[in-house]
Amino acid sequence: MTVWQFAVPDWWERLQAGRSLLPDLPLDHAQAAVAVDIFNRIRLPDVEGQPPLAEAAGEWFRDVVRVIFGSRDPETGLRRVPGVFLEVPKKNSKTTNSAALMLTALLMNVRPNAQFGLFGPTQEIADLAFSAAAKMIEATPDYSSVFDVKDYNKTIVMKAGKGKGSWLKITTFDMQTATGGKYAGWLLDELHLLGKVHYASRVLGQLRGAASAIPEQFGVIISTQSDEPPAGAFKEELTYARAVRDGRVPRPSVLPMLYEFPRQVQADEAKPWRDPATWPAVLPNLGRSVSLDVLLRDYETAREKGEAEERRWASQHLNLEIGLALHADAWAGAEHWAPNAEPGLTLDALLARCEVATIGIDGGGLDDLFGLAVVGRETGTRRWLHWGRAWAHPIVLQRRKAEAARLRDFAQDGDLMLVERMGDDLAGVVEVVRAVRDAGLLPEKHAVGLDPAGIGAVLDALAEIGIEGEQVAGVSQGWRLNGAIKTTERRLAEGEMRHAGQPLMAWSVGNAKAEPKGNAVSITKQAAGSAKIDPLIALFCAVELMARNPVARSGADQVFV
Repeated sequence: MTVWQFAVPDWWERLQAGRSLLPDLPLDHAQAAVAVDIFNRIRLPDVEGQPPLAEAAGEWFRDVVRVIFGSRDPETGLRRVPGVFLEVPKKNSKTTNSAALMLTALLMNVRPNAQFGLFGPTQEIADLAFSAAAKMIEATPDYSSVFDVKDYNKTIVMKAGKGKGSWLKITTFDMQTATGGKYAGWLLDELHLLGKVHYASRVLGQLRGAASAIPEQFGVIISTQSDEPPAGAFKEELTYARAVRDGRVPRPSVLPMLYEFPRQVQADEAKPWRDPATWPAVLPNLGRSVSLDVLLRDYETAREKGEAEERRWASQHLNLEIGLALHADAWAGAEHWAPNAEPGLTLDALLARCEVATIGIDGGGLDDLFGLAVVGRETGTRRWLHWGRAWAHPIVLQRRKAEAARLRDFAQDGDLMLVERMGDDLAGVVEVVRAVRDAGLLPEKHAVGLDPAGIGAVLDALAEIGIEGEQVAGVSQGWRLNGAIKTTERRLAEGEMRHAGQPLMAWSVGNAKAEPKGNAVSITKQAAGSAKIDPLIALFCAVELMARNPVARSGADQVFV
C-alpha cells in the first residue's frame, strides 16, 4: 500500500498567500463532500441569527473535515490520515469547530455502538465544548431527533441512523477517562496546557493504540502555542508535526496544519512579527471570530506592560514560541539570552575555538540539579562562549512532578544526565573537567569556581585528576555574585557572549528572579523557589573566573592586553 506523504515544504508561502495547508492527497472527494455538507449545516448557537457553519466557518477548517472523512479507504476501512495536529492561535473558534467536527463524526460513522471522545485539558474547557455541542444540536433543525443529549454525564448519543447507539463523551483528559474505552475517533483541545502532565504522552499512545482494532480511527489535536517554553507531550507532538511538515518523516502518522511564523522570523531581533501586516498569515479565522481592531488594541495594552507580557500575548494570539519564561522580576540578561544562541555549539567545538576556558560548578541535594558551565575565550575575537550540562538523581522527578516532563525533555536533548547513584554526577563533572584540562585550556590559577560551602566531595573528585590548590577557587553566592551577574548581562547585551542555545539553559535563565540588595542584584535559589537555576549559577561562577582575564596553563607565556 502506498504511503501518503504529508510534507508541505512551501508552507510559509501558502500562509502568506492565504492558501490551504493541505498537501495534494488522493482523497475520496465524494465522502469528503458529504462530511463538509454535514458540517456546514450545523448552526452556531451563540451568534446573532444562528448562522450555519457554511457561512460562519472558515475554509481552513473545512480542510480538516475533508482530510479526516475523505481519507477512509472504502475497501479496507483504513483511514489513511489517522491523525491531524492543528496549531492555531486563540480566538480562532477552536472549541466551537471541535464540537462541530465531533458531531460530524457521529453522523458520518457507520460502526454500531462506536465510542467517540472530546477531551479538554481542564473541566472548564470540557464544559464549554459540551455546551457548544448541545446548543448546536438545539439550534440545528432535525438534529434533536437524531441525538440524545445527556447533561448528567456530558454524553451525546445517536438514537437514529446507521451509527445508532454510538456516543460522544465530552470530558477532561485524565488517565482513567481517556483510556477507559476504544475510541473510533477522538479530539484533544489545548494540548499545551498538558505539557507538565507526566502521563499525557502515555495516554495519547494508548488512545492511538485502539487503531489496531478500529482501522477507521482518527485522532485530532488542536492547540494554541504555550505561554511557557513547550514541554512534555506538547513539545513532542509539535516537534513531530514540524518534522512531518518539513518532509523529515518517511511514514507519517499525523498530518500537520501549523499556523505559525518560521523559526527565523520568530528569532529575528528586529521582531518583524510586531508588524500587524504579518498577522493574517497565522490567523485563519480573521474577519470571523477574530477582529484585527480588537487584536491591535489588546496588543498595544500588552506591549505597554513590558516585554514579558508582550511575548505572552504573542504566544497566545500569534503562536510565537516562547524561548524564555520571562516574568516581571526576570533577570535583566534574560531578554538578551535567545539572540546570542549558536545552536550546535558543542563542548568540542568550544574547546577547538578557544584559547582559555574556566569552569563553574553548582551542586545541590537529591532534589536539585548539579550544574556545570564551561566558558571559553574565543581565539582572535575574544568573545566568550558558553556550554552547560546538568546532572540529576531520578528522585527529582518524583519530588518536582510539575517539572518532571520538562526535565525528561532535557534528558532527551542530552543536556541533563539522569544518574542512578549519588557519585555518578561527580564522575560526569570530572569527565568534563578532564576534557577541558586535556585540551590545555585551564589556567594555572582559578580554573574551576564553585560555592565554598559544602564542596568537600567535589574537591576530592577534582584532586583525583590533579585539579587542586590554586586551580580551584571559591565563588561566594548571594549578593557577592553581583559582579558576575552584571558582567554576564553586559556581555550578552553587547553580543560578546555566545552560547549553545540549550533548552536547559533557556529554562534556567527564565527561572531566575532578580532581587535588589542595596546597590547590588542578587539571584538566589531561594528567590527562584522550586524552579531550578543551578546551571545558571554555575555559569556565573565560570564568568567570575573568566572576568579575571586568565591565561591557559599551556600558553602561560602569552600576553593578552
